[in-house]
Amino acid sequence: MTGKVLVIDPVERQDLIKGLASEVRIRILKLLRVSGAKNVNQIAEELALPQSTVSINLKVLEDAGLIFTESQRARKGSQKLCHSAFQEILISFAEPVADRLANTIEVAMPLGLYTQFEVTSPCGLCSKDGVIGLLDVPDTFLDPDRMKAGLLWFTRGFVEYQFPNNTLLKKARPKAIEVSMELSSEVPGTAANWPSDIFLQINGVEIGTWTSPGDFGDKRGVYTPDWWKLAGSQYGKLKNWRVNGQGSFVDGLRISDVTLDDLDLDQHRSIRLRVGVKEEAEHPGGINIFGKGFGNYGQDIVLRVQV
Repeated sequence: MTGKVLVIDPVERQDLIKGLASEVRIRILKLLRVSGAKNVNQIAEELALPQSTVSINLKVLEDAGLIFTESQRARKGSQKLCHSAFQEILISFAEPVADRLANTIEVAMPLGLYTQFEVTSPCGLCSKDGVIGLLDVPDTFLDPDRMKAGLLWFTRGFVEYQFPNNTLLKKARPKAIEVSMELSSEVPGTAANWPSDIFLQINGVEIGTWTSPGDFGDKRGVYTPDWWKLAGSQYGKLKNWRVNGQGSFVDGLRISDVTLDDLDLDQHRSIRLRVGVKEEAEHPGGINIFGKGFGNYGQDIVLRVQV
């Protein structure tokens, strides 16, 4: 059972609010928190609910990241155990979102505009119109058409982006820095249960790791073009990394003690963002990064600096 605490902004995380807006789902979360991991049949029996009702609500909770599942051997085949992801869930009204955005410098970086890379195959790049270069050839990441990329993937390594440090031009002292991008694991084909430890660095400082649960292909992504085969990666999770004076967070969950002061933003003309999967990662499950023209969000990699 985990002791993690999740702090959410109710305006930014409507998905989590919806996940909690059900008496059945609250009862499931309480049961898992108090009694530990259970399978669907056990939950249905203890809560006196139909198995179909439990299954539907577990899917909502899992999609919102409020629970996670793992397969475990049983007497007959395997069973899926459900775990509560957090010990506590706190709703914060610390600062109105509108006020924060009014004092935010935002830069959107096209997916293919990386300045450095080091990747291993399987790997590749796609635009909304077709495959770029050759699949599974790392040197394809040098192809000039990479500027059109809406999806890129690799097994190990990184891509690095160089953002302008506009706080120097505005002579403003940053209060927080945020990075938003759509991510998933990468496996030949797709696999919902394929964890991968995806790291983020800013200006060479390790911010922390988010473990993607899988490579999602159960349905076509909202923006994924029709020519892209359904057997390929369709969409990811939109992750929001935030570093402020208290530490580093992913979607409100604290992942490290790295603070804004550790990034020395006032000493750098640019803000270098590196994302990837390490060879020595506990779950080296590859990475998909979705940009415009692919996935469920159709956005660039977005950097926001709150001043």
